[in-house]
Amino acid sequence: MARREVTLAMIPMALAQALRVTFGAPVEGAGQVAAQREIVSALENALDARRQRILVSETQVNGVKWTALLLQAVCMLVGVAMVHSDSRATARIALGLFSTAIAVSIILILANDRPFVGPTAVKPTPLLQVLPKPGSPTASPGQSR
Repeated sequence: MARREVTLAMIPMALAQALRVTFGAPVEGAGQVAAQREIVSALENALDARRQRILVSETQVNGVKWTALLLQAVCMLVGVAMVHSDSRATARIALGLFSTAIAVSIILILANDRPFVGPTAVKPTPLLQVLPKPGSPTASPGQSR
């Protein structure tokens, strides 16, 4: 997702295989039908969560929003400077505080602009924790080698 190579049309092999195994297993009785339905529901939730992550990875803040933010920041700083024009000390303090607030806002927007890239990137750690370990009883035959 960080390299923007994943698309919504691609379905991970593990999810596709899990669906095949779930639908291919023979079911006998209401309990097994309910369990199969719950498994399919959980797999659909996982696929939907993946779709949401892909959509988030493809979004970004456009130029119009950046221009509006910077224009608003300049207007605010000019307004603060005009209000405090009689006292240089209070003007410096007020402009310093508002400039810091603007810088923090820009940094936060930049950090969330591309959530899967950079030092504040969202890591796949929770997803990796649920993957079966090679050689475990829940690992597929192709993963144990």
